[in-house]
Amino acid sequence: MDARTFKKQLETLKREIGDRGNPDSFQSEGCTNCSQCMFCVDCVDCHGCNYVHGSERCTYCTQVVDSVDCHQSSHLIECERCVSSHYLVRSQDCAECQYCFGCVGLVRKEFHILNQPYDRKTYFAIVKALKAELSID
Repeated sequence: MDARTFKKQLETLKREIGDRGNPDSFQSEGCTNCSQCMFCVDCVDCHGCNYVHGSERCTYCTQVVDSVDCHQSSHLIECERCVSSHYLVRSQDCAECQYCFGCVGLVRKEFHILNQPYDRKTYFAIVKALKAELSID
């Protein structure tokens, strides 16, 4: 097989196979190129996610909204590039964090707002007020 034949056959395969949609996904709506996702809405290029909405390039996430490039995380809202983290809001580049709001670049932290630590009770009181003012569910 020469390069010309290879290229021709590859183009033929691409046309024949075309867009396969969202392979192995279940009840996902408005998604593009997502695979093995369940109950997702309006996501792009996600894999292995459940109950994710409006997110892009996330993998193995659950209960995530409007987030990008997050992996193995749950309960994120408007986050970017967060990994193995849970209950984050408007945070980015955090890893193995829990209960962080508006944080950037933290690793293995919990109960932080704008990268500042708070005790659990104070954290939840401030976050409740912020979510109401910022209209975040």
